[in-house]
Amino acid sequence: MIDYIPFKETGYFSEFITDYLAQKAELRCLYHRFPLATNFPAQIKEKQAHYSAENRNTLAEALEKQYKNLSISKKTYHNIEAIRQENTFTVTTGHQLSLFTGPLYFIYKIVTTIVSCEQLKKLYPQYNFVPIYWMATEDHDFEEINHFSFREQKLSWHSEQGGMVGDFSTDGLERITKILRVLLGKSHQGQYLASLFERAYEQHPTLSSATRYLVNELFTLYGLVIIDANDKRLKELFVPHFRQELLQNDAHKEVEKTLAYIKSVNKNYPEQVHPREINIFYVKDGIRERIVKDSEGYAVLNTSIRFTEEEILRHLECFPEYFSPNVILRPLYQEVILPNLAYVGGGGEIAYWLELKDMFALHKAPFPMLMLRNSVLLISETQEKKLHKLGLTHHDIFLKNNVLENKITQRLSEYPIDFTPQRQCLEEHFAHLYQIAAHTDKSFLGAVKAQEAKQLKGLANLEKRLLKAQKKKYRETLDRVIDLRVSLFPKESLQERVDNFSEYMIESQGKFIDTLVTHLSPFDFRFVVLSYESGASKEDCIEYFI
Repeated sequence: MIDYIPFKETGYFSEFITDYLAQKAELRCLYHRFPLATNFPAQIKEKQAHYSAENRNTLAEALEKQYKNLSISKKTYHNIEAIRQENTFTVTTGHQLSLFTGPLYFIYKIVTTIVSCEQLKKLYPQYNFVPIYWMATEDHDFEEINHFSFREQKLSWHSEQGGMVGDFSTDGLERITKILRVLLGKSHQGQYLASLFERAYEQHPTLSSATRYLVNELFTLYGLVIIDANDKRLKELFVPHFRQELLQNDAHKEVEKTLAYIKSVNKNYPEQVHPREINIFYVKDGIRERIVKDSEGYAVLNTSIRFTEEEILRHLECFPEYFSPNVILRPLYQEVILPNLAYVGGGGEIAYWLELKDMFALHKAPFPMLMLRNSVLLISETQEKKLHKLGLTHHDIFLKNNVLENKITQRLSEYPIDFTPQRQCLEEHFAHLYQIAAHTDKSFLGAVKAQEAKQLKGLANLEKRLLKAQKKKYRETLDRVIDLRVSLFPKESLQERVDNFSEYMIESQGKFIDTLVTHLSPFDFRFVVLSYESGASKEDCIEYFI
């Protein structure tokens, strides 16, 4: 069963993103085309004019090399081969190398990308659309990716390694494999997932190779193409843009202008990323540090590495793989090396992409369409029955705990708790007194105002006391309501930001991803509530100890 809720009504998305989805006029200068299916032909025409056959061949060769030692489906193979064709384009999502995919939204991003391509192919059969997962192998924030949760049990990977996380050795992850074999249970699906973790992280030497294997296994049926952009041949395509950034330092100026405009529209809009004067890292032998410019030339922070202008440009030509774009330049790098039409991201990502359009214009690169990924609340058949029994709607459960308690208490109470009629009556009586006071002295007017404030405050206090008493009366029902909501919104957060996909793979007997692909609709732009029938057996739900 599927239900839809406008993102704005969930209370979990920023005003910036909901205004973007509403295509607010003041924000239209921040993007090129809104991601409607009908806008893709124009985007295709523009990309065709800016993406060469040479780039296609280089990209295809790089992907073939990256996939050399990996078994892939025919669909993925044909998608890689199709990239050489001028009628082939991509839809891309990117994400960090989260351990065992991390929270659910990792899966949702990729599924949104896959389904987008499937729907576009039906609409425009003369073109090929390839879903791309961009692995953030050059990222360094290990603390964000070194853990995942299964049924409220957090599993963490501790390592002292430094530099780009894609190069991290997977040594030591066998400890988590042992824990998973207990946590995931004895069912076929539980044992399959434990084995999948073992094959990915114990049989592949680096985090990037492990993640590629894992994601390829999960999405092998859908033709997903996984790219590691930390590749010398791909970096060579970006050398002119690296050079422009080193010499002109103009990207940060354009982004700063855009940030100022965004704040002028609404001071509450977030600033997602802050540009640097040079938005490039130097990466080599476990080093990942910013390049900075000073009066003597260029330096790599926290190292003794220095260059003159001539030296760094020569170094860039010879060793482009030592240069890595930061969060500002990474989107540009993506769009230069891929025949890409749209980027699929979460709210925070879309917000920072909206800061970059003028920087893209500076580099004469087409700006992609920005698609907010599907967000999903998964409700089991059992939970759905509880919702119905408690008289809750899908909209209700998005309310914060206290607001929801108040609403349910007012619904259950045999008499109204809302004192609005009494308040209006009181205000009408005082309106008459104000008329009298207007014909007397100011002191009497002040006394009327003070008495009105006192009585309105007293009425409000009585309303609160009555609500509190009724909450106590219906406490057992309210506790069931809150327990249910907590199970759906762990840690007062969206389920997709906490839970791992493995829990739902077990409950669905391995059909979880297939179900998402069948039911999600990327061009709908509403939050999805997906009620599912759990196929988990009792042995899947064993108690566990660590």
